[in-house]
Amino acid sequence: MAYPRPVQRCEVTDLIVSECAHCQVVPTIGSTAEARRTTRTTRSRRTARSTTRRDRTQMPVMPGALEVYTDGACRGNPGPGGWAWVVADGRQGSGGARATTNQRMEIQAALEAVRALDGPLLVVSDSTYVVNCFRDAWWEGWLTRGWVNTARKPVANRDLWEPLVDLVRSREEVAFRWVKGHAGNRLNEQADRLAVAASRSV
Repeated sequence: MAYPRPVQRCEVTDLIVSECAHCQVVPTIGSTAEARRTTRTTRSRRTARSTTRRDRTQMPVMPGALEVYTDGACRGNPGPGGWAWVVADGRQGSGGARATTNQRMEIQAALEAVRALDGPLLVVSDSTYVVNCFRDAWWEGWLTRGWVNTARKPVANRDLWEPLVDLVRSREEVAFRWVKGHAGNRLNEQADRLAVAASRSV
């Protein structure tokens, strides 16, 4: 009798490994050329799945929501890092940490934006780590399991995730949307510059 293979999930995102951008799963292959072809094919399929998923699962946005662009940066990972948020009307914020990671700075950027801005809000980030937590409701599983992931390990960066999740849940008017980074979006580029500058000032 054949038994189904257990589903492997990413310890960071809780997504199935084959759908997770954080997981690089490439089978052992004899030749370098074949390995390269397989890697390209794997990445292309993963990108296609990710794009389709993003398109069909956009979070609902409240009418009149203020758009805020957030970004994080890190010189070395870990290393000195910075976070920033920017609004089209000129409001902005930034800061940094001496020893951190890029993922922590991405979360910090979103947290500081939600703390600083009242009313309906659309947080626009180039971090799938941040956006997918709310779009795909990872946080619900974390809360149900007592802040452990599906691998029964503590959720990474809980000290930042927990206050952000609490804020978003309490307001019920905050949505998140992904934007491709370094693709010519003016406010995304501005947030990136501010985050990089902040990482250099700590």
